Amino acid sequence: MSFGVPFVPQEASSQAGQVDALFYALLAFSVALGLALTGLVVGYAVKYRIGSKADRTGKRSRSLPLEISWTMATLIVAFIFFGWGATLFVRRDHPPADALEITGLGKQWMWEFRQPGGQREINELHVPVGKAVVVSLAAQDVIHSLYVPAFRIKQDAVPGRTTHIWFIATEPGSYHLFCAQYCGTQHSEMGGWVTVMAPEQYAAWLNSQGEGETLAASGEKLFRALGCSGCHGANSKVRAPSLDGIFGRPVPLDNQQTVIADDRYLRDSILNPKKEIAAGYQPVMPSFDGLIDEGEMQMLLAYLKSLSPQPTAGARP
Repeated sequence: MSFGVPFVPQEASSQAGQVDALFYALLAFSVALGLALTGLVVGYAVKYRIGSKADRTGKRSRSLPLEISWTMATLIVAFIFFGWGATLFVRRDHPPADALEITGLGKQWMWEFRQPGGQREINELHVPVGKAVVVSLAAQDVIHSLYVPAFRIKQDAVPGRTTHIWFIATEPGSYHLFCAQYCGTQHSEMGGWVTVMAPEQYAAWLNSQGEGETLAASGEKLFRALGCSGCHGANSKVRAPSLDGIFGRPVPLDNQQTVIADDRYLRDSILNPKKEIAAGYQPVMPSFDGLIDEGEMQMLLAYLKSLSPQPTAGARP
């Protein structure tokens, strides 16, 4: 009898098979170990049951080689699984350089995505098959978590920071996306669909949506509206750091340290500019904390990144 619930989830991304292989290997090892220990427990329980004729008079015997072998075998297996899982974990934070970049914003209780051309989507995400896609996530209010079971990916969207998740969809179709972090009374309704399309169909879909204003273009307008260009512009009378090529660049600080201008640094420089002061400059920049929301922060970050056409490796956390 079928209840419409698949026993094995779909595998629709390049990561899915690798994650499943690790899971089933761990499951097989756990079952084998569990059966072996259960067999020993049951065997000894039967052998030394009350009324049995088992010899209980002998002295306790120990085998040092057996104990060492058992301990070393367990340690080796543990390190194998650790290395396997760590490899997958590290790989998830290093997307290909030519990945398609999409922004995602979680808010109570919906997902808002923005394509590179400015096209907006609510609770839907269209992507091309066979192309690496990076989703830069932020949260407007509380912690949310983007979860696509068929892709075997899940990433928290945390207020006050930018997180990233990437995948390569391998099968055209529609796949459920969920919020996997309880985020309020309508948490269960915060879901949607990822639609994977052939590249030519994806291009046609983008064209049908019309050209919107890109996130970077919106960020440039906001940058000027907030008066940031009055200090960081080329003709400014205020001495402020140049933002050309800032993303991914080492920034010397007044405390003799150096940091990389990644998402975290740029965000902190906007909300808490006195936290890390660039060397040679006075701490005169005002804080914009409470003056811009998370969606506007994404715009500003996109604009600042656009000033660096080729971000350096490792700039994305």
